[in-house]
Amino acid sequence: MKKLFFIASFFMLLGMTACSSKDRDVLAVEQLTHRLIPQYADRFVFEIVPDEDRDYYSLESKDGKIHISGNNANSMAAGLNYYLKYYCLTTVSWYADIPVEMPDVLPMVEKPVVVEAKVDNRFFLNYCTYGYSMPFWKWKDWERFIDWMALNGVNMPLAITGQEMVWYKVWKKIGLTDEEIRSYFTGPVYLPWHRMANIDGWNGPLPMQWLESQAELQKKILARERELNMTPVLPAFAGHVPAALKRIHPDANIQYLGKWAGFGDSYRCHFLNPEEPLFAEIQKSFLEEQEKMFGTDHIYGVDPFNEVDPPSWEPEYLAQVSSDMYKSLAAADPDAVWLQMTWMFYHDRKLWTAPRVKALLTGVPSDKLVLLDYHCENVELWKSTEKFHGQPYIWCYLGNFGGNTTLTGNVKESGDRLDNALINGGDNLKGIGSTLEGLDINQFPYEYIFEKAWTIDVNGQDWVERLADRHVGAVSESAREAWQILFDDVFVQVPRTLGILPGYRPKLGDNYNKRTSNEYDNATLLRVWELLLEVPSCDRDAFEIDVIMTGRQLLGNYFLDVKKEFDGFYKKRNVPGLKEKASEMREILSDLELLNSFHNRASLDKWIEDARSLGDTDELKNYYEKNARNLITTWGGSLNDYASRTWAGLLNDYYARRWEIYFDAVIGAAEKGIELDKDELKSRLATFEQEWVESTTPVCIERNGTLLDTSRRLLEKYGPRIEKSL
Repeated sequence: MKKLFFIASFFMLLGMTACSSKDRDVLAVEQLTHRLIPQYADRFVFEIVPDEDRDYYSLESKDGKIHISGNNANSMAAGLNYYLKYYCLTTVSWYADIPVEMPDVLPMVEKPVVVEAKVDNRFFLNYCTYGYSMPFWKWKDWERFIDWMALNGVNMPLAITGQEMVWYKVWKKIGLTDEEIRSYFTGPVYLPWHRMANIDGWNGPLPMQWLESQAELQKKILARERELNMTPVLPAFAGHVPAALKRIHPDANIQYLGKWAGFGDSYRCHFLNPEEPLFAEIQKSFLEEQEKMFGTDHIYGVDPFNEVDPPSWEPEYLAQVSSDMYKSLAAADPDAVWLQMTWMFYHDRKLWTAPRVKALLTGVPSDKLVLLDYHCENVELWKSTEKFHGQPYIWCYLGNFGGNTTLTGNVKESGDRLDNALINGGDNLKGIGSTLEGLDINQFPYEYIFEKAWTIDVNGQDWVERLADRHVGAVSESAREAWQILFDDVFVQVPRTLGILPGYRPKLGDNYNKRTSNEYDNATLLRVWELLLEVPSCDRDAFEIDVIMTGRQLLGNYFLDVKKEFDGFYKKRNVPGLKEKASEMREILSDLELLNSFHNRASLDKWIEDARSLGDTDELKNYYEKNARNLITTWGGSLNDYASRTWAGLLNDYYARRWEIYFDAVIGAAEKGIELDKDELKSRLATFEQEWVESTTPVCIERNGTLLDTSRRLLEKYGPRIEKSL
């Protein structure tokens, strides 16, 4: 296996040579085990076996204990996860409040297992994840999530928490005021899009309390990630500057970037041309300040022009921009490596022509730019860019947009694509990664992709059967059959912004075909739910998630069928028919509310409680709550309902109330024999939406009964209706 490509100092960080470093690796994985399964921790023995050429782990039973060896803590953590998955039939959640469910007796390893890494680098996260899932996390949340990453072999996480405090210090030194700086930042949930130079100022100014607390949190995050042999990817300067910088440097070449997502000019970002001497000064100041606060691992995320137009599309300009940006990095840190996502090449593919892509990529010296092939389950850019013109790249599975809670992802096909890339992707394919926008509540696609980074000899069908066993905690033929259908026939469509119709703003005759369409028959999903609910009893978290995600998608798909009937009755001005279908849609919304109430990660109250808990005054609590409400509903610009989520609380307090406005308007028009005033309806809906975003009324979610009993009752109730509608 080839050595890591970027910098020799990385190997020093891994600490594979010094005895004290070996002790730290063993201690790190022992502490991880204590955090996850404290009652079993003394049954494991970890041993470091240095190997600079590969990551690997081995397992065997000796003297009644499980011995796990590896070349570092990260590899040994992956070995522990192999044991937990394939021997203990358990799934470690990436959420801190979900305990690890273990058997009473630890199974022995019948014969030694040795697994090697196929690739050196395993990347995880997306700028957007920090807004859609992580903005209100505390250390306990990050602690479990970092453990989850280690268990899944991730050794290159994006680490962008707390950077606003670094920027605050940099801009303050340059001469900007406190108001100018904090008003330049967005609200906390929108910082990912500020960091990518999409929007400035939206829901700002950012409180100083946020800057301070996030900086302290980042120190803990980085310390733990490095302890587990990860190389965190920190940010660097990509040219995005406050508009107020013009006050201090009126002659600097600062230009608007293109408009983004329907936001007005007041929220547009400004770009400092990299050929300006000021650019290198800011880069140096930022990296020095960041290293003081957070240290460095010499690999930096730099992402200019994401979903916005550069000042010029001329290839010569783009080559010069990337060359100057890299030079500013290298001048500040001679060991610097630039990590860049390639999403923009896909998103704006008509503009990013082959000559422009080549110009940007080849403006950086060979092996100093690492590309994330961002959305390979849809388009593998390595195939159309001459394998990124020889620059190192990482194959990535995205899988989720906006934290949408829907069944999507061509997981099996993605695995096949990845297998092919590992064979035919060229010597510059240096890793595997995932770039999900939101965590949702089902992590199986990411487990599947990351497992392919290792020489684990489990074929597709066996993997799915063992997944079902882990979710139930025992061999269950009905759960196995359900998951085989999910894997083969349901998780087949390329991820995009998908949802179920209840979570979208109602429109007459518009049923969001692109957002609500499925490449499977609802009868297939009905069969999956029937099979899952044949499991006699199971209170495992992973299984409960399976039941909820399948049931809500099934009912959401059926809601779409009823909505079409409702609209058909309007065309006929059939008022009794309209009232009948409106009643049935209310019933579905109510039952979706109930179904989702059984899991706190499918509930609005958890999201809002986490947001409010970050504030230490009522003013700050309300500010964070507004941000939390805003993102998952109206968002901003033209992104209304982009982050649609089928959550308890959101269904009852927000979605159902929008549908009531719709029912009232449509039925009222039919009763009067007039055409529906669509503009008035849109205005009424928008007014309600904004009032809800501004509200701080506590979310009350009723939780009655048990998930399995409720789901079986709903299956009995809706099964015949769904079959009739097919």
